[in-house]
Amino acid sequence: MQLKPKLIEIYDKKYKELMFITVAILFLAIIFLGAKYFFTGELIDRGISLKGGVEVSFAPKNPIDLVDLQNKLSKSIKDVEVRSTTELGAQKEIIIEASDVSIEEILLGLKNAGIKLNQGEYTSQQIGSKLGETFFKQMIIAILFAFIAISLVIYITFRDFVPSSFVVLCAFADIVTTFAVVSLINVKLSIAGVAAFLMLLGYSVDTDILLTTRVLKNKEGKILDNILGAMRTGMTMSLTSFAAVFVSYLLTQSSTIKEITIILSFGLIADIYNTWILNAGILRWHIENKHGKN
Repeated sequence: MQLKPKLIEIYDKKYKELMFITVAILFLAIIFLGAKYFFTGELIDRGISLKGGVEVSFAPKNPIDLVDLQNKLSKSIKDVEVRSTTELGAQKEIIIEASDVSIEEILLGLKNAGIKLNQGEYTSQQIGSKLGETFFKQMIIAILFAFIAISLVIYITFRDFVPSSFVVLCAFADIVTTFAVVSLINVKLSIAGVAAFLMLLGYSVDTDILLTTRVLKNKEGKILDNILGAMRTGMTMSLTSFAAVFVSYLLTQSSTIKEITIILSFGLIADIYNTWILNAGILRWHIENKHGKN
């Protein structure tokens, strides 16, 4: 990817101002998550796999209006979500998720809505609230452990605390910003979503390591030229990955894959500006203060 000369000039002269904009975005994300936790007691909406609840799914005989069904079920069930999967444009399966109810209550709600399901016409699963809470805590521990492990590897690799800290900071910014956006658009987080955040953590570190290695190892040429050289490779990687993820989101009918692709899409966008503006900016600032401009 080749930047236009005018963009390079702005990037060269205004890199500190651009860097502070990315820091402001990170602080806004932290403030949003803090406010949501204060008012709701949750950082993000959780699906039944992490919260506990009941899921009932069935194949509709005729097309069903999801909004109308949602409204009818909401009269007797407080926390309920209705969604569907499609195949060749036709509804293949209706999925109903709810917490703090039994399978029988969902079936009764469906019956009152004009949909009577007999045994064998539906599938169901139930996860206890304590088990869902345990899953959620274990997933948080897994992310923290992965973050700590990656941080140690980075410090060992570069053997320089300051640049290594920049890599860790940008990976943290990617995760927090993406988490805030996903929470803002009310995506319900499941175990698959947690796996997507782990994938994003690895990808975020990958591009930051590419940048840091290119700048620290290449002693020849200007810092800006080294950053731009790394950017060409890194942006190609990011845009290629984003295109693949976006196409997957458009083509898939699986709600699980859609959740993963949504998280990765926003994460890749956050990684682009956090790596090539925030990390590149503070890395350049650090080197210029330490060795002088070149």
